[in-house]
Amino acid sequence: MSLELNKAFAGILTAGIAFMVTGIVAGQLVHPHMPEKSAIQIGDVAPAGGGAPAPAAAPVALEPIGPLLANANPANGERLAKAQCGACHSFNEGGRAGVGPNLYGIIGRGHGAVAGFAYSASLKSHAGPWSYEEMNAWLAKPATYAPGTKMAFGGISNTQQRADVIAYLRSITPGAPNP
Repeated sequence: MSLELNKAFAGILTAGIAFMVTGIVAGQLVHPHMPEKSAIQIGDVAPAGGGAPAPAAAPVALEPIGPLLANANPANGERLAKAQCGACHSFNEGGRAGVGPNLYGIIGRGHGAVAGFAYSASLKSHAGPWSYEEMNAWLAKPATYAPGTKMAFGGISNTQQRADVIAYLRSITPGAPNP
């Protein structure tokens, strides 16, 4: 019986040594290099050495969206909105609020106006309704439009795609004003 127990321990010990040697050899072959700074910056996080957070980038002037809305494609905007925003937002009348509020009827609605949804103070501080230009700035980079927003979306850099999404949002907003 003790011979069988010795064989079991020897097998476990051999496997452990084999894994250790494999790790050492792989480390010598691959030479892993840890980056000096993170490739992704989330929010205004203080640098690793402590101190104050990095200053926010100056807002970039956006191309006016009005002229692009004339030739925008709402069907393409719907596809983009549902692909990029559909995990958090609903788009149907009376739709549920998920991680983000329902976007049906958003154009012309006040900032932070969906009852029962917990908006960030930064977004609620914006006065007035969602205009086309404000929606353009929001979709370009939410963190720049409303610093401190809870929305963890990097934005849509392509101006025509933003125009398409805004055209789609206009199509699901009864009585939306013309741009």
